[in-house]
Amino acid sequence: MTHEVAELKQFAVLHAKAQGLGAASAVLDRIHGDDGDRPGSWAREWSREADRLRREDRLLAAAAHYNMARFPYVDGDARAGALENCVETFARWAAPNGISRLEVTVRGTRVRCWTRGLSARERRPVLVMCGGIVSIKEQWGPALTAITRLGLAGVVVELPGVGENPLRYDADSGQLFSAVLDEIAGRADVSACYLLAFSFSGHAALRCALADRRIRGVVTAGAPVSHFFRDREWQAGLPGITVDTLEHLTGMPVGGLASWALTEHELASLDIPVGYAASARDEIIPAADPALVAAHVRAADLVVHDDVHGSPGFIAPTRLWAVHTILRMRGGRPAHRAVVGAALKVAQWQARTGSRRKKVVAGGQADPGRADRETLGSDREDRRRAHPGDPDPHVS
Repeated sequence: MTHEVAELKQFAVLHAKAQGLGAASAVLDRIHGDDGDRPGSWAREWSREADRLRREDRLLAAAAHYNMARFPYVDGDARAGALENCVETFARWAAPNGISRLEVTVRGTRVRCWTRGLSARERRPVLVMCGGIVSIKEQWGPALTAITRLGLAGVVVELPGVGENPLRYDADSGQLFSAVLDEIAGRADVSACYLLAFSFSGHAALRCALADRRIRGVVTAGAPVSHFFRDREWQAGLPGITVDTLEHLTGMPVGGLASWALTEHELASLDIPVGYAASARDEIIPAADPALVAAHVRAADLVVHDDVHGSPGFIAPTRLWAVHTILRMRGGRPAHRAVVGAALKVAQWQARTGSRRKKVVAGGQADPGRADRETLGSDREDRRRAHPGDPDPHVS
């Protein structure tokens, strides 16, 4: 199917910024349609830029651009080719960086993951990461290098139906996390597992934590919990890409997911810490959902950013808050917590001052999509002067 180009570009801003794609606006300006592999189409223009970067041996940057080419999900040959190129290019970057493939059996089906830090000799606590319904594992894979420096083993997975995961996305998709722990039990301390699960995977993580005692903490951002699945009026106002993607992954209309809702009793039964980063102007997740977590989870830590879904204006502070929260949950080394905590305070201050500055400059008539595109990659501007276009290898 074809997607509305304006909406594709709007959602691309967050995902491009999360991957540090400083030249994204130039690609977006060349895109005028979403019709297969024609010049000016979504998949063609992102892939063309990715091809150029790969020829220059800038593998991580190329993989990130192929990822954008297959966004939001594979619906034809052009996006399928982009996904294949993304995985292959990321694999070339991953090998010399100590990141390897892991295959996990889930409901009788083999599911591919990326991992780093597994060792039968030194079994570390493990952090399992997962993106949402439009985020593939190659988007989060670079974070594995940072995870292991904090003394953790890391595994990056993707929700069923996303990327290479062939399973159907359903209410029991959280079983994926338990299957990962079963697979790596001899190479990590799976009795001390933490889940860093963004957006819709946060719901799967919470559901899994209800049944799997090996999970010692969950950190999420922008996760549906209950009201999203039950509120028909809210669902009627969802962005088209969200609806299309959910229905593609689940094979069901959004209005048919009411049984997925977590209850107040289930949330209250969680005896582990849960960190939740919410967006005050979230157009996908109703405010009632993070409020439900704060009200009923006994050890909830809720932070709220004045932003839209995914808080594109708060990428750095959200990333650091998530890492800091994981370290506090597991009682990580004081030095690690101190360094990350200090960086978090700086990032929060920069985000607040930057947000105020943008509001003053905007004045009321600015194009928010253009404003966000023009600031893509600014968090790493100095680092990128020597290698323009390279993404941040530690995006999480």
